[in-house]
Amino acid sequence: MSKYAIQVEGLGKEYIIGAAEQRHDSFREMLTSALNSPLRKLHKLGGVASEDERFWALRDVSFNVEQGEVLGIIGRNGAGKSTLLKILSRITSPTEGRIVTRGRVASLLEVGTGFHPELTGRENIFLNGSILGMSKARIQLKLDEIVEFADIGKFLDTPVKRYSSGMYVRLAFSVAAHLEPDVLLIDEVLAVGDSNFQNKCLGKMGEVARGGRTVIFVSHNLSMVQTLCSKAVLLERGFLVSNSSVQEAIGDYLSGQKVTDLGASTKREGRPGNGWIRVTEVNLRMNGQDTGVLQTGKPVAIHIGYALRKQLDSAGFRIELKTALGESVSALSNDYSGAVVKVDAAHASAICSIDSLPLVPGRYALTIICGALGELSDVVNDALVFDVVDGDFFGGGKLPPKGSGHVLIPHEWTYSKGTG
Repeated sequence: MSKYAIQVEGLGKEYIIGAAEQRHDSFREMLTSALNSPLRKLHKLGGVASEDERFWALRDVSFNVEQGEVLGIIGRNGAGKSTLLKILSRITSPTEGRIVTRGRVASLLEVGTGFHPELTGRENIFLNGSILGMSKARIQLKLDEIVEFADIGKFLDTPVKRYSSGMYVRLAFSVAAHLEPDVLLIDEVLAVGDSNFQNKCLGKMGEVARGGRTVIFVSHNLSMVQTLCSKAVLLERGFLVSNSSVQEAIGDYLSGQKVTDLGASTKREGRPGNGWIRVTEVNLRMNGQDTGVLQTGKPVAIHIGYALRKQLDSAGFRIELKTALGESVSALSNDYSGAVVKVDAAHASAICSIDSLPLVPGRYALTIICGALGELSDVVNDALVFDVVDGDFFGGGKLPPKGSGHVLIPHEWTYSKGTG
């Protein structure tokens, strides 16, 4: 018997831009769909989609996952991570190549999948167990453990369509992890839960792996990947660029993040928001010069260029600061400081100034969020990646040792006799 739980060989997935994969439950549905769009169907049947209409989400991806291994899949937005997981979960079919999966597979890919909304939590647990090939008696033995982990006891017999997204994810993860799959596939969906639940999930995934089962974990949070995984696959624009130890793969990922990626980040399509305000550029300035390298303790200004697509008086801008591993460091917003940012010009910049940069040396990323009139307008994840180098933040020529945290706090010491 092969030692591999999953074998991926020459995997590729091609999409036709603007065309959706359709599934028809009956001949009538298929016929109706064809009659509603005869030209599109003829075009598709003729196989005449131009190269500009073709998009390869994955191309020539090959790797093996050993039984009992915990593998991380990492990469920037659009790298092909979720597409790969959907193929491994048999939700979508590859265009080329093949996968071999040994054993029962349970997956948790996104909120809203895996459960029937009209059924109760209890009924969905038994439905999922049956799909995995478990007997009713075996599922019953696991029921209390699943419910306790998900913390949904009093809502167990409520239809899941009435669950909050957090409750839904807690139950979905608990079902996937406790019903003894041979392979457990987890996507970024865990970000919906709070930090305590995320830690519970990490512990449970480790327990699953120690039990000899296989876990594949997709996440932008490199710190979580580093904690859980021993190996990682790095994808970039649909291609596999690294298949190695988690430290090496993360190193390759970080070394590939350049400040020059900024232009592409602000041109990404499909960004959340209504588009009333659109971020067009983000720049870091120190000593009046644009830079991608900042110094601890020095003044810095973050310039957010934007285009206005609706007449507005003012807007809210938020900057989320994270480490290169995806750990949250802080958030800056004009709403927090009470400042009003006017947006009465078609093109302008919102500027956030920091008198003394309080970050320890390392690599960081900025996410930009803007909105107006209580509605979200635009989000640019990882809009800018930059480095911080040593500086004399405290004025004493020293900084805390590495590993002491990410933020430096100004402070003073005084002397007083006695204990008070």
